[in-house]
Amino acid sequence: MDVDLFAGLPVTDYARGVAWIERLLGRPSAFEAHETESVWELAEHCYLYVVLEPEHAGHAMVTVFLGDLDAFLADAAERGLDPDRTETYGNGVRKAIFRDADGNEIGFGGGGQ
Repeated sequence: MDVDLFAGLPVTDYARGVAWIERLLGRPSAFEAHETESVWELAEHCYLYVVLEPEHAGHAMVTVFLGDLDAFLADAAERGLDPDRTETYGNGVRKAIFRDADGNEIGFGGGGQ
């Protein structure tokens, strides 16, 4: 089965949403789908997008697993962003949860140590 993943973050303020994701990910979007939707490629065939949809804003829950969670968190901290919450599960898997201004949740996870 071939799979492409598009995970969306609906926002109330498009410019603010784009700026926050750019800061979190440390790079501009890969492309703009249209004037109120920007897309970031996280990995081959895996995309995260911000879209102006005020009626749906604040309800997204996305988790991205990374090969090096600590490096990502250090880079995000250098850009002035720290997780709102961190979790460690019984199997050692860790998750750092960030929330945008609308309350959308973006988690970044990594394997146990």
